[in-house]
This record gives sequence, C-alpha cells and structure tokens, in this order.
Amino acid sequence: MTKFKNLVYRLGQEPKTSLKRFFSGLGLFVIAASLIVYGYFNSHYFQIAGLVLLPIALYFAIYGYLGIFANRFSQVIAKADESAKNRDIF
Repeated sequence: MTKFKNLVYRLGQEPKTSLKRFFSGLGLFVIAASLIVYGYFNSHYFQIAGLVLLPIALYFAIYGYLGIFANRFSQVIAKADESAKNRDIF
C-alpha cells in the first residue's frame, strides 16, 4: 500500500503542471482532429500528420489528467489517514 501512496503523492504533487499538460494535450488533440478532418476533404497528407500528432496529444492529455486525479486522490488518502489516526478504539 505504501508504494501506491508514494506513486499517487508523486504524481499529484504539482497540480498546476498537470493542468498545463492536460490543456496542452487537449489543444494538440483538437489540432490533430482538425488535420484529420481537413485531410478527408483535401490531401491525405494532412490526415497522416494528424494521425502522427494524435498519440502525442493523447499522451499529454492522459498524463496531465492522471496528475490531476492523483492530486485529488492524495487529498482523500491524507484525510482518511488523519481520521484513522484520531479514531477512538472504544
């Protein structure tokens, strides 16, 4: 359990950076989707560029969202640990 806690705390320690990564990934995803749609009506090279950009965009968006989720989850873990420490046995 401590390895999981350490991982969650490490991923969630910089929420502003995670939010920036998420929005960067989201923006890249919109650009990639636009290139794919534009390539459907015009040259197929735009679709290829969009398909190359799409995994990069998904990586940044997922990594950023995972950091945001880890930050929220680390707050829940800290609150549960605090209440468990102060719990009266009887």
